[in-house]
Amino acid sequence: MTLDILTALAVFAFVSSITPGPNNLMLMASGANFGFRRTVPHMLGIGIGFTVMILLVGAGLVQIFEQYPVSHTILKTASVLYLLYLAWKIASAAPIKDGASKGNPMTFLQAAAFQWVNPKAWTMALTAITVYSPNTTLGAIGLVALVFGAINLPSVSSWTLLGQQMARVLTNPRRLRLFNRTMAVLLVASLYPVLFP
Repeated sequence: MTLDILTALAVFAFVSSITPGPNNLMLMASGANFGFRRTVPHMLGIGIGFTVMILLVGAGLVQIFEQYPVSHTILKTASVLYLLYLAWKIASAAPIKDGASKGNPMTFLQAAAFQWVNPKAWTMALTAITVYSPNTTLGAIGLVALVFGAINLPSVSSWTLLGQQMARVLTNPRRLRLFNRTMAVLLVASLYPVLFP
C-alpha cells in the first residue's frame, strides 16, 4: 500500500469514525447518562468489535452476501429493528436520581456484537475493504483493520466526552429526558440512508 493510499485510508477512517452515526449517538447518550468511566467498555467494544468486523468481512464474509443476496436483506431488517429498540431504550432512560443512574451502559460484548447490525459499520467496512484493499490479501486487510483500530477508538471516545460534558447542563430531569429523546430521534434518523438509499 502506497503512502498516498494509506493517507487516504486514514482520512476515510477518521471522517467515517468521527461523524454522527448509531455508535456515536449512543456513546454521547451513555456519556451523559453514565459518565466516561462507565462507558469505557462500550467504547472498547466498538473499537475492537469493528476492527474484528473488518478482518472477517475482508476475509470472505462479503462473498456470502454476493452468493446469497437474501442474507443482506435479513441483516438490513434485523439492523433496523434493533436500532429502533435501542432508540426506544434511550428515549425511555430514567433520569439520574440520588447521584446514581438507573440502568446500565452497554457492555463490551454488546457493543462488539452491535457492529454486526449497525448499518453505518457495514458501509464503512465494505467501503474500506473494496476501496483500500481491492486485492483482499490478508496483509492489506490487516493494514486496513489496523488503521481503523488506531483511529476509531479516539474518534468515538470524543462523543462520550461530549456527552459527559453535556451532563453538566442536563442536571434537570426534564432536560435529561429531552436530551435522551432527541438522541433517540437522531438515532432513528440515522436509518434514513439505509431505508432510502
